[in-house]
Amino acid sequence: MNEESRPRATAAEELVSAANGQMPHEPGGTVRAALANAMVGMKKQYYGRGPTAAKAWILDDYVFVAMEGGLTRNEETLLADGKEDVVRSYRLSFQETMSEVTIAAVEELVGRKVLTYHSQIVFDPTRAFEIFVLEPVRAER
Repeated sequence: MNEESRPRATAAEELVSAANGQMPHEPGGTVRAALANAMVGMKKQYYGRGPTAAKAWILDDYVFVAMEGGLTRNEETLLADGKEDVVRSYRLSFQETMSEVTIAAVEELVGRKVLTYHSQIVFDPTRAFEIFVLEPVRAER
């Protein structure tokens, strides 16, 4: 199959693949693992370096992804100079820029609409958190 006739990867497929993970329908794949891999893949693909570990949880109308490590060398240099606020501000600004791709991947993986999304990072130890609020599931009548 040539490049032109190959179907274009979805946001979730692209991000999960960037983290060398499996989609939920693939052998060994689960929704939670794919969510964690999608967030790792987004960091790897767009920051140039990804977290060293990640875990995802789905609870009712919420998706939480916690990630460890993954700072770039320039961010580590800024932190060594006491500039946590600069790194946090940059990361949060970048996450806003990436929200469309990130939300599309989560919606595809969980099969529900994301109503809102928030990202946060803390240091010492470095942890990043991605929090998604999902549209409630409507009860059948």
